[in-house]
Amino acid sequence: MTKFKEIIGIIFMVLFFTKASSEYKTIFYDYKLNDIDGESLDLSIFKDRAVLLVNVASNCGFTKQYTDLQKIWDDYKDKGLTVIGVPSNQFGGQEPGSNEDIKEFCKVNFNVTFPMTDKIDVKGDNAHPLYKWAFENYGKSAIPKWNFHKILIDKNGKIFNTYSSFTKPTSKKITKDIKKILNIE
Repeated sequence: MTKFKEIIGIIFMVLFFTKASSEYKTIFYDYKLNDIDGESLDLSIFKDRAVLLVNVASNCGFTKQYTDLQKIWDDYKDKGLTVIGVPSNQFGGQEPGSNEDIKEFCKVNFNVTFPMTDKIDVKGDNAHPLYKWAFENYGKSAIPKWNFHKILIDKNGKIFNTYSSFTKPTSKKITKDIKKILNIE
């Protein structure tokens, strides 16, 4: 009977305490986007860096998070982190402007200097392949439910964690994960 309990215990631990790992066929660095100026942005240029990928919007209650995103960028860019803002108009029509409008808004209101992409879909059938990849490899928590959803990519180009819109970029939860990936205290 003891052997049976040990086996049940092992099965329980495997089922409930291990994180599912994906068989990544591609990694983050294999994808391309266009930057906010319409130029091709090959994500392989960020190879060996951690990336905080955030779908953003100019007219959202969470828009003030641009300030925290800029702070994270300023604090960690020289230590191996890249922040990428990804405008999307899929949540309440809160990013209706052109790329030029978005770029101007971010510069004037938040002095954003981190990389920004052109406006794309981040969920649904028309989602950019990068966001489809995130779902395929990490599950539902990688699908943005609203603006300012965050996906943290490790230095190997795999998803490390995801964070809801309510989680501030400068939260202990995110900064702890960034420091873990970057091997800093």
